[in-house]
Amino acid sequence: MWADTLFTLERGHLLRLAIWGGTSAVVGSVLLIALRFRAARAPLLRHFAMQTVAWGAVDVALVLWSQRTLSMRDFAGAQHLINMLWLNTGLDAGYVGVGATLALTAWRWSARVGDNGVGNSGGIGAGVGVLVQGTALLLLDLRLILLIGPMQ
Repeated sequence: MWADTLFTLERGHLLRLAIWGGTSAVVGSVLLIALRFRAARAPLLRHFAMQTVAWGAVDVALVLWSQRTLSMRDFAGAQHLINMLWLNTGLDAGYVGVGATLALTAWRWSARVGDNGVGNSGGIGAGVGVLVQGTALLLLDLRLILLIGPMQ
């Protein structure tokens, strides 16, 4: 793969990540503001929105930091990028697992104590938020890995 092609793919990846992060931060903020104005007590939605805002802000910060070091890569730089993408993919899969575990544990705990999810709905919302963000990051990273293809 040519350096300019890899540069274009990496820049496109950062753009998609910025769009995802920015959209997440905006949607989460809108949800939090709507809940505040309606004075609604919705812990599931509130915790989901808080996770969405936090993850979106971190994604945007990572894109801004990565943009300043974005450059053409030689073979060693391309291999480093692939290695970092595989590391991030493993972390993303871990986020999905943690989110699913948190949501299911909160839900099961609610069923066990008999409050029909009311008492632990914040945990369910946070877990679903982590699950959604982890899944999106996993798909974005896997997309770039597949576009780059095997290093030869």
